Amino acid sequence: MEKLKQRWDIDNNWAVLAIFIVFAINGSFAAWVAKPVTSFLGLHPETISGFIYWPLRILLIFPIYQLTLPIVGWFFGQFKFFWAFEKKFLSRLGFGFLFKTKD
Repeated sequence: MEKLKQRWDIDNNWAVLAIFIVFAINGSFAAWVAKPVTSFLGLHPETISGFIYWPLRILLIFPIYQLTLPIVGWFFGQFKFFWAFEKKFLSRLGFGFLFKTKD
């Protein structure tokens, strides 16, 4: 626990617990939201191959997860942590230009 608190620059165990809860809730939430979106797009495992459906659904879950993570984090008082987490993660994926500030 101490290594996580040091790595994430967190002061107490309750913040670590809140962060774990946010990751868990947001993962479930993103998967839950992706189901009606895939239905809206006409993608169903009964109508197309599972080899096509599941990769498409996972690709859909990924941006939903990224968009909702800071929002769910905000509900638990951890917006600052998750906003920094998102910026670092997306920068590593090559989207760092979205967060550049003009000097």
